[in-house]
Amino acid sequence: MSATPEWNIRLEPRNIKYLSGPRSRWRELWWAFSVFTEFIKGFRALHFIGPCITVFGSARFKPDHQYYKQAYDIGKKMSALGLTVLTGGGPGIMEAANKGAFENQGRSVGCNIVLPQEQKPNPYMHKWVTIKYFFVRKVLLVKYSYGFVVMPGGVGTMDEFFETLTLIQTATIHNFPVVMIGKDYYKDIWEMLQKMTQAGTVSPEDLNLVLFTDNAQEAVNHIDFYIKKHYSFKKVKPRKLLLERFV
Repeated sequence: MSATPEWNIRLEPRNIKYLSGPRSRWRELWWAFSVFTEFIKGFRALHFIGPCITVFGSARFKPDHQYYKQAYDIGKKMSALGLTVLTGGGPGIMEAANKGAFENQGRSVGCNIVLPQEQKPNPYMHKWVTIKYFFVRKVLLVKYSYGFVVMPGGVGTMDEFFETLTLIQTATIHNFPVVMIGKDYYKDIWEMLQKMTQAGTVSPEDLNLVLFTDNAQEAVNHIDFYIKKHYSFKKVKPRKLLLERFV
């Protein structure tokens, strides 16, 4: 009978943050406080940005790309409805959607993330906040939004899309319209969702609020319909004592 193996795992410095296991209680408490601080920073920054539509998509598309131009058009059309355009605050699709709102008298806001590359605040935002943790950022992008537009993107965009579907499926968020732009780009993803529905792992009603299209105006109409049907808004007044102000 063989002896119980002894594990001797040596971690690279860059992996220690997430793979080190339990740390001292004080370090864990300090980390929890850091997370709490990030949430409060986000809440204070975004509390008065108004009803938002969040636009997701790749940071890598340049201004001459068709998806960049589509995102600009969507940002412009969403702002014409009186909605704030909220993005991850970076370049590419995020910049395009912010720019569409910014240049057409709409409100443009970003929730940026600290990354070693690609991610820096674009210049087309009236207000933005920079967050350290991805999970805090994702909470903020959902918390202030009444619908999502998912433009072509990478694994980060897919993460945000599927997490949103999970929130819809579990009834955590209700009457929340989602638009996928890019029939050719997302063809395989859409077919996989239909396959899941046929297999019974996804209920047909879970996808009722999801529109798959290439048409910017159709996307805007889809979101506008569900917002007007299910929501009403009231302005929250800032308190001078707390140094609060509108965007």
